[in-house]
Amino acid sequence: MLSQDKLNRINELANKSKEEELSNAEKKEQKELREEYLKSARKSFKNQLKGVKVVDPAGNDVTPAKLKKMQRNERKH
Repeated sequence: MLSQDKLNRINELANKSKEEELSNAEKKEQKELREEYLKSARKSFKNQLKGVKVVDPAGNDVTPAKLKKMQRNERKH
């Protein structure tokens, strides 16, 4: 998860960009912070998926093979 300071800075730059144009340094910083945020969000989502088991109404495990493979690989590490 991103630190609160970085999240605040992302919001600060977003609000500033709505009022005026950002400098090149600010644009670069904004891009880097957004990339870091997305990387963190994707990692978090992937970790949540590792604990998912899909069951149909009849009670059968219908978890997709790709997800089962990812879960097996995770248990090995």
